[in-house]
Amino acid sequence: MLTRAAPLETELCGIRLRNPVLAASGTFGYGIEFASIVDLNQLGGIITKGISRQPMPGNPAPRLWHTPSGMINSVGLQNVGVAAFLLDKLPKLRRYSVPVIVNVFGYSVEDYVEVLRALEDAEGIAGYELNVSCPNTRKSGILFGSDPSLLGEVVTQARRVAKRPLVVKLSPNVARIEPFAQTAESSGADAVSLVNTFVALALDPATGQPRIGAGQGGLSGPAIKPIALRMVKEAAAAVRIPVIGIGGIASGKDAAEFLMAGAKAVQVGTATFIDPRAPYLVARQLAQCKIIKQ
Repeated sequence: MLTRAAPLETELCGIRLRNPVLAASGTFGYGIEFASIVDLNQLGGIITKGISRQPMPGNPAPRLWHTPSGMINSVGLQNVGVAAFLLDKLPKLRRYSVPVIVNVFGYSVEDYVEVLRALEDAEGIAGYELNVSCPNTRKSGILFGSDPSLLGEVVTQARRVAKRPLVVKLSPNVARIEPFAQTAESSGADAVSLVNTFVALALDPATGQPRIGAGQGGLSGPAIKPIALRMVKEAAAAVRIPVIGIGGIASGKDAAEFLMAGAKAVQVGTATFIDPRAPYLVARQLAQCKIIKQ
């Protein structure tokens, strides 16, 4: 085993990162909202809120519920749509040197492809992250990320359109993560990121009704970290492409554990609800950690 101080600057799929800590999709808006709070240029990268073909209003309130050591959210992928993103959000992001990775989602393969086509002509984008935890409305609502054949189809079609690096964000709501990581790799992904949130439910004991307006939501935060860490280790052992670790990272030590498990980089999500500077603070703490590589 080799013990060394963690080098901050790194490369991910050809993208130069100031540090291996990125702001996760869905927890950092479009990035520009936090420019007055944190120096965006000091972040490893920003992964935008999920972008869809058309604007989406999101789910009914309440959308968030605090749980022991975590949070359930059901925002519902609210976003302005790809046209407004290109017109209003991306030009402001181009003022900064931080790499911008656009999270893309859809409810059919065509949705993913059309969003990517629109983004391909724009400047200021370092890469894409496909959110495959969405139901395919044309195939009885089966989640793209829970069916290897659907996953392979959407990644293959996305790869044909995308000339920039393509990251696939995997769902943890599967029996084994390795087949899905391998399918993403064989279908053309440049990297995989994991994990997305765990399907979860909270009930009001006085009424028996869900605490979340949409019924159930996604559990994130420190509560999921041990499971996420295990799945990252399994995925990293199963593929040759880089793995980006996500799940309950709130400190430099948390990030170091994911790097030890085989991740090339990490994303900080729920911790930004406590402190929007969390990605920067995690990176700063990571610089003081010792990383043990097998």
